[in-house]
Amino acid sequence: MVCGGVATLVPVGAGLLTVLDPLRRSGGGNSAAFLRVAALGSLPDDGTPRRFEIIADQVDAWNRSPNVAIGAVYLRKTGANKVEALNVTCPHAGCPVEFKTGARNFLCPCHDSQFNLDGSLVAGARSPSSRGLDALEVEVRDGSEVWVKFQNFEAGKSTKVPVA
Repeated sequence: MVCGGVATLVPVGAGLLTVLDPLRRSGGGNSAAFLRVAALGSLPDDGTPRRFEIIADQVDAWNRSPNVAIGAVYLRKTGANKVEALNVTCPHAGCPVEFKTGARNFLCPCHDSQFNLDGSLVAGARSPSSRGLDALEVEVRDGSEVWVKFQNFEAGKSTKVPVA
């Protein structure tokens, strides 16, 4: 009887350890990392923003999905080798903002929040957003590649709170 119980517990225990192993491992996939987004030459010299999808591997405890769109950014040149990046997500309610060429600003179609080219709120505009668009860290590598430290932030907060 005891031998049968031990003989049953060993494979059950090994199976549980295998199934639960991903939960014991450290995540590491949630922290922001620099990702290659675009070639510097693909950005207009006049400072007009261009939208780019952020493509990365998405990893959770059990699955790995390579080359998935995890968000988007607007990039714009501010100098010869200088680039600014803004997360496309409106900080008010999480809707994607659009760049309006004629007005030279960003507009959230959900609640009419308006943002300047640098991501700040348009002065005097009626806006439910309590902060400007979220700026992201940018590196120009090898003089030709734009890398962005991509991160999402919680909507509806007056300060930038990273999404875990």
